[in-house]
Amino acid sequence: MGMTLEQAKEKLAKYGQEQVLKYYEELGEEQRRALLDQIEATDMSILEKCRHREELVKKGVITPLAAMELSEIRENFDSFTATGLEAIRAGKVGAVLLAGGMGTRLGSDAPKGMYNVGITRELYIFQCLINNLMDVVKQAGCWIHLFVMTSDKNREATESFLREHAFFGYNGEYVHFFKQEMAAATDYEGKIYLEEKGKLSTSPNGNGGWFISLQKSGLLELVKSQGIQWLNVFAVDNVLQRIADPCFVGATIQKGCAVGAKVVRKNAPDEKVGVICLEDGRPSIVEYYDLTKELMETRDEKGDPAYNFGVILNYLFREEDLEHMMASNMPLHVVEKKIPYLDQDGNLVKPDAPNGYKFENLVLDMIHQLDSCLPFEVERSREFAPIKNKTGIDSVESAKALLQKNGVIL
Repeated sequence: MGMTLEQAKEKLAKYGQEQVLKYYEELGEEQRRALLDQIEATDMSILEKCRHREELVKKGVITPLAAMELSEIRENFDSFTATGLEAIRAGKVGAVLLAGGMGTRLGSDAPKGMYNVGITRELYIFQCLINNLMDVVKQAGCWIHLFVMTSDKNREATESFLREHAFFGYNGEYVHFFKQEMAAATDYEGKIYLEEKGKLSTSPNGNGGWFISLQKSGLLELVKSQGIQWLNVFAVDNVLQRIADPCFVGATIQKGCAVGAKVVRKNAPDEKVGVICLEDGRPSIVEYYDLTKELMETRDEKGDPAYNFGVILNYLFREEDLEHMMASNMPLHVVEKKIPYLDQDGNLVKPDAPNGYKFENLVLDMIHQLDSCLPFEVERSREFAPIKNKTGIDSVESAKALLQKNGVIL
């Protein structure tokens, strides 16, 4: 039994959102049910944050956080790897693939992971990632639980695609799907927009919303019952990344850090990647658009740029820390966006300029709530081939070249 109309009215009245039922009487039975379900599922408590927007964005004092560089990793490689393999064999490491995106910018309307990067054969982005994880499975001699986060839009396509391809050789019993939670989009007064007469305007809850989504899906029970203590979360678009990398896991454990973050040396001071740093003494990430000229020019004691390591969205979190975070309320980003909406007369308007807010949790806030972070350097040419565009920088073309350079047959 879902929410009744009376219960929906009660919830909406509590948050001043009665306008979302404006067209309820015009809807068919199925649309009504869908709208009530959506009202029930939407977290409206976050909408209060609009009123305190100014307080949400204050930045603290930024200082450098030294990365563990390749030379130190090479020196301790065997020891780190042994520690990591021990944790993996004990079932303490799980992997979380953030695969909510669509291949729109690549000219495809399928989920991004279904994009084929092969030339002489089919080689899909999902396949590349699973092959990379299989390297560790073979090395450790055991399977690793893989949690795949999809969006509302691409859940069915993703799941049926992976099942049709028999998970590209992965053990299906170790693959679990969950959906990213959606957050409502509002006007500047904090009123939720409608995108259809029976549908609230919503968007995914940000790249830091994955743990909340995992918990709401009921999969956190599995994580705990399996004794998984570390979750390696990674993005779908980097086809070269190493997942559940034993050396990375071992280094994070040996250094006693709450979170590990894979980083690459920037190829230019103004490269568009977030940079690991300390903010008011706690680990944080400065987004590339917040990196001032002064920070770009700061040098460390060796004379190298102090903010020289970019994050690649490959993090290792301790599960218990994530639970503490959930209990203490994750910070929220209120972002101005262009949101399609129904006007007073029920016509769909696609605005040319921002007309409201979307609400997101970001990974950088998760990291900032922890007391220690290990930035772990990896070689760009071996572990960083993001596919964001069709051609040019960080594209299908550049990723194909890097895959070939690493001996992958396309």
